Amino acid sequence: MSVQTLSPANMFQPVPYHHVAIGTGTRHVHVAGQISRDGDANRIATGDLTGQVAQVLRNTALGLAGAGATFADVVRLRFFLTDASAPGRVEDFMAGIELVADELGLPQPLPPVSVIGVDFLFEPDVLVELEAYAVLD
Repeated sequence: MSVQTLSPANMFQPVPYHHVAIGTGTRHVHVAGQISRDGDANRIATGDLTGQVAQVLRNTALGLAGAGATFADVVRLRFFLTDASAPGRVEDFMAGIELVADELGLPQPLPPVSVIGVDFLFEPDVLVELEAYAVLD
C-alpha cells in the first residue's frame, strides 16, 4: 500500500480521522471539488446536508476509481461547508459520512480531513464540496 496513516501521541483526540498521511507512490491523483450532482448534472439532496455529503463522497469515489484508486489511497480530504456554525451542522455532516461508509469502503478512521467553512459555493443550493488527493504506486 502506498499510503500510511497515523496519529502521533499528544495530538488532539478523539477525532474520526488520522492526523497524518504518508504517501510513497509515484502517481498522484487529484479529484477536483465534487458537488451534489449526478452524472447528468441533476441536483441530489437539495437542502439536505446529510444527503449532499453522501453524494459528494459517491462522486469522489467515482473520480478515484477512474484513476484506479480507492479511498484507501487517499492522503487528504478537504471539505468546504456552507453555514458551518449552524446548529446541527456537524451532526448532519457526520451522518452523511456514516451513511455511505460501508458502501464506499471508507477507512475508519478517515485519512486526514479538513472541513473549511465558507460563505457560499458553486450554486446557492450547494451546501458542501469535496476535494480528494490520493497517491498510487
